[in-house]
Amino acid sequence: MFTGLVEEIGRVTAVEPSGDGIRVTIHAPRSVADAAHGDSIAVSGVCLTVVARDGDGFTADVMRQTLDMSTLADVSVDRLVNLERATAAGGRLGGHIVQGHIDGTGTVVEVRPGDQWRVIRVAIPQHLAPLVVDKGSIAMDGVSLTVSAVSDPAATEPWFEVSLIPETLEATTFDSLQPGSPVNLETDILARHVQRLLAFPSAAEAAPTEGGSR
Repeated sequence: MFTGLVEEIGRVTAVEPSGDGIRVTIHAPRSVADAAHGDSIAVSGVCLTVVARDGDGFTADVMRQTLDMSTLADVSVDRLVNLERATAAGGRLGGHIVQGHIDGTGTVVEVRPGDQWRVIRVAIPQHLAPLVVDKGSIAMDGVSLTVSAVSDPAATEPWFEVSLIPETLEATTFDSLQPGSPVNLETDILARHVQRLLAFPSAAEAAPTEGGSR
């Protein structure tokens, strides 16, 4: 479990084929300071498991499904990634509950600079649009952000916007975002559960009658 507060910007140092997936090595001295084999580290929002580590980096396997769902499909050496270690029990929940399970990717379509912040508009797949709400939380490349605007529900090309303060731009890879940049998206877990519940009959309709029959 993560909170979406990036601890370090890592750099990919190696990418090797591994079955139908890949094995990636990342230079991340802060993230591996107390990491052990089997620990979880979020890499630009994707929860990966440490399979090996050295003094200043770690290696993780990325399976085919993860590659299909995320921007790690085109990861290459020297790419910069946002990193966050799993949250310790009893730690502060500074962002929001982030699982590291990517729902899909979006594409930056507009970057609007301001005096104190930068507004990023991201186009999203139609099926994710109902899960993104104004003033709600979203994880973008592993960063916990507050949605500042959303498209109309009737929009055929849905989008959302986030406003990034200088601290966020400095502490993450977002300073390099530009139109066309792909980003990993994880919608709020509560919204996903509500959507799933609404796909079933109501509790009253689904409950068995006395004796176990309907």
